[in-house]
Amino acid sequence: MRSIKALLLIPLTLFVSACCGGSKCVDKEGCGKDCGESKECGKAIACSDEELAGIEKALGYYTEAAVKGDSNIAKLGFAPLATMSYTENDSLITVPIQALYDYYDQTGPHNASYEIADCSVAGDVAMVRIESKFGDNEFSDMFTLVKDGADWKIVSKVYHNK
Repeated sequence: MRSIKALLLIPLTLFVSACCGGSKCVDKEGCGKDCGESKECGKAIACSDEELAGIEKALGYYTEAAVKGDSNIAKLGFAPLATMSYTENDSLITVPIQALYDYYDQTGPHNASYEIADCSVAGDVAMVRIESKFGDNEFSDMFTLVKDGADWKIVSKVYHNK
């Protein structure tokens, strides 16, 4: 249980850096999207401003829940049957997202930060990777999202403790 709790220390914050916050961006054709200060090809951020805003909204619920220690907030960003996966002792572990909700409610508010590293959208599905920090712990978190009406919902979260 201790190792699950350690892995569940999800690095989170209320703020998500957007593509145009200086990240390298590419458009859906592979290059050239004007991202403010950077027009370089590189990171695979291939989502429109509207798509990114919707994805950030879902991630915002996820992060706000951690910062406030309140799982009811996170539930707004996740699909009801969402899952969370990670490895422990070289074995795949997949749990219902309720494990994350329980962690939020048991441990209370957290200080954390992250930024979107990759974002790729294909119609009504998206893959997003964030690089995050929780205390001294650093993580790579990956999310699969699906559009539900006008809203994006997280259907799976996988993470790697760096």
